[in-house]
Amino acid sequence: MPARDVFHDAVKRGLITDGWEITHDPLPVSFELGDMYIDLGAEKLLAAQRGEVKIAVEIKSFVRTSAISEFHTALGQFINYRLALSEIEPERILYLAIPIDAYSSFFTIRLVQNVIRIHQLKLIVYNPETEEIVEWIE
Repeated sequence: MPARDVFHDAVKRGLITDGWEITHDPLPVSFELGDMYIDLGAEKLLAAQRGEVKIAVEIKSFVRTSAISEFHTALGQFINYRLALSEIEPERILYLAIPIDAYSSFFTIRLVQNVIRIHQLKLIVYNPETEEIVEWIE
């Protein structure tokens, strides 16, 4: 099993505070490439007409020197995980969780915004200090 991200617990507590029930920590996904582990699986009961929503969350810290290198890694994981989930658990929605500082600086760059749009990345922006979910970006 891979090592946990430095902000793993902060995101987990933020989701719990937001009303999500953590169902998997990590969420194992077996696929042709072998066993993969998405950081968290969670569920939430929404209004009666929508029913239960299931999500998977891949957490990234963006604390390394090269944000673009970390972004490339995160994007590759996201695409692989989303493909695997589409076949195994198609009802589960995949999100990439990123810290607010990285979102404010790196994720506002036009190239990154275009990649997000083209690859339809869903983001959770979190504050690692307050352990809060700041924004959900569909």
